[in-house]
Amino acid sequence: MATTDLGSSLQHPRRSLGNRHRSQAEKFLKLSTNDNSNISWAEQSARQAVLHDFTHPDNWRILLTIKLESEDFAGARAVLDELFLILGRDPDLLSQLDGMELKQSAVNLLEAALSIDPLDPDSWWELTTQEGGVVEFLQRIRNLDFTDQRANILFSRRMERLLADGYEEEYLELTRKLLAQRPSNHEAWKKMGQLHERRNEFDQAWFCYDQAQTHSTNLTTRDDFKIRMESLIDGKGKIAWKTPDIADRVEFLTRMQVLANPMLEIEKDDDDDEQEGDELSEIDYARKLFTEERLSEAFFICRRLAAQGDSEAKSLAEQIREVMNDE
Repeated sequence: MATTDLGSSLQHPRRSLGNRHRSQAEKFLKLSTNDNSNISWAEQSARQAVLHDFTHPDNWRILLTIKLESEDFAGARAVLDELFLILGRDPDLLSQLDGMELKQSAVNLLEAALSIDPLDPDSWWELTTQEGGVVEFLQRIRNLDFTDQRANILFSRRMERLLADGYEEEYLELTRKLLAQRPSNHEAWKKMGQLHERRNEFDQAWFCYDQAQTHSTNLTTRDDFKIRMESLIDGKGKIAWKTPDIADRVEFLTRMQVLANPMLEIEKDDDDDEQEGDELSEIDYARKLFTEERLSEAFFICRRLAAQGDSEAKSLAEQIREVMNDE
């Protein structure tokens, strides 16, 4: 089960469709005891269940069960790899797979992962808040990888629980990391913009609304914010606010570019990579990153150059945006 099988066309979880496909998978699995040809139908239905709702643990359970019943142990490993990818490539989880005899341990590994890191955000929050778990989570999340769309959605919802319990600064720091690695998450941009606006951090709010509207062109978040700000200052004695200037936009996009690479600290020590980047123009370096599928980094470079008037970078940024939104 390759990543593209479950991830390429994924949207937000659709529980009813996931439940329907899981029910079909369970039915075909039972029928396979008398007719082994039904096992392939069971697997197809289970894959669809995970595709439509990766947040329901039973969808993962049925898919892994089918793989083990088929004695497809490589496939069982792929199921666990896929789940751990969604959980942010936690090094502690990944290390458990090395050298394991999955025929005996796959189910236990799955259940252990789901018990310590529940997919349901409310269950996760209840577990996390026990005995100071929030501090541990805040330390752990800084080392995770959220480039997968599903991981980004899952942790965005966790961040919302963090915010609801008053962890505003932590929410802002970690949501920036999420969005740097997956900038097409327009819902998270909008929510972060609303928090900045409530805190009267208007430039930061504009940056977030601008990103939300960039990635979802049917939104008018940036334009609506500007109208609200104009109504506040129109003849009412408020301090005038104006759209952030180019220097401020460049600074914001540079910070996001730095955050976009989860392996940045390692790459800083890679002299060859650093020299290659220095030898290329910035637009050519962005193209190189684009071809290497380092989309977020390439996108923020192009947006920064576009803010400075580079029409070629603007065009490339739009190409990258379309690719990110299609993933």
